[in-house]
Amino acid sequence: MRDHYDFSKMKGKKNPYIKYLKQPVTMRIDRDSVSYFKSLAEETGIPYQTLINLYLRDCAANNRKLQMQWD
Repeated sequence: MRDHYDFSKMKGKKNPYIKYLKQPVTMRIDRDSVSYFKSLAEETGIPYQTLINLYLRDCAANNRKLQMQWD
């Protein structure tokens, strides 16, 4: 191996997979919701965080909006 490499003539490229990278976020989720996804994770063998991500991605892809009524 060389002791020194010359990278000055290289042309850089943007990462084509940047849109697929995940962004870490902090969320406060109630215990019942976390327990629900953890039980699904045990049934399916998919990590619960991945299940939550898949569910949220599906909601975003299908443009679902939360329908709530406060009494």
